[in-house]
Amino acid sequence: MSKKTHKKASKPNVGAKVKSKAKTKATAKSKVRAKAGSKVKASASKVTVGNRSSAAGASKAPSAKKAGKKATSAVPSSGKKTSPAKQKASANALAGGKSRSAVRKVAKPSAVKPTHVDIASERPQAGLAVGSKVPSFQLPRDGGATVSLESFAGRKLVIFFYPRASTPGCTKEAMDFSRLSDAFAARDTDVIGISADPRRAQETFRDKHDLTMPLLSDEAHTVLEAFGVWGDKTLYGKVFQGILRTTVLVGSDGRVINIWRNVKVDGHAEAVLKYVENL
Repeated sequence: MSKKTHKKASKPNVGAKVKSKAKTKATAKSKVRAKAGSKVKASASKVTVGNRSSAAGASKAPSAKKAGKKATSAVPSSGKKTSPAKQKASANALAGGKSRSAVRKVAKPSAVKPTHVDIASERPQAGLAVGSKVPSFQLPRDGGATVSLESFAGRKLVIFFYPRASTPGCTKEAMDFSRLSDAFAARDTDVIGISADPRRAQETFRDKHDLTMPLLSDEAHTVLEAFGVWGDKTLYGKVFQGILRTTVLVGSDGRVINIWRNVKVDGHAEAVLKYVENL
């Protein structure tokens, strides 16, 4: 082999090298493009999955009211008082950044007012006072006679004003005073009852329960108003005018010794007798 031939043979093939380099670069570019495409697809899938998860999270997200409560309970107490505005702001932030209007305020239940009362309530009116002079009166009684204050001159007098004849409370009260009438008489004290019932109703009341003391009828309410025992009463939510159950003890000088207002029937007659005994 000649030197020229040997030199040609030993020289590298420049064209082959260029082609191999170009092929290597193309392969590298295709790999880069493939990786970039896979990354774009992955990011797109992540975005899609993220949107789905956020939508699912939104459907499962608690209401602002519940979130606010959870947020408030989750914040540890540091021993310092927090203003209501800051508490609402923190609750809104933890609830997803919703506005304050989203957190509804729970209205406090208002106190329920009763529509009526079961027992009649009485409001004492201005009337007599202890030591004052008793106004003179003259009224018809059961049986048709007339009774006046002067009929009991020189003796003490118990006047019990009752709302209505033959009702349970008035019946018990009248029967108790009638039963103790002799004990009152032994202490120079007379007992009479006064109501706004007509005379016939008083007679029926007397005969039915064997009552012994006089029962006076004041249908015009003149004596009742003079003694201050006629006024407003409330029953089952309705206000009406009636007799306020009252007992007045009058001395032999015609002046008031004691007044029992808003009387409770049970034991009342006994209490008045004990008071008279201790005079």
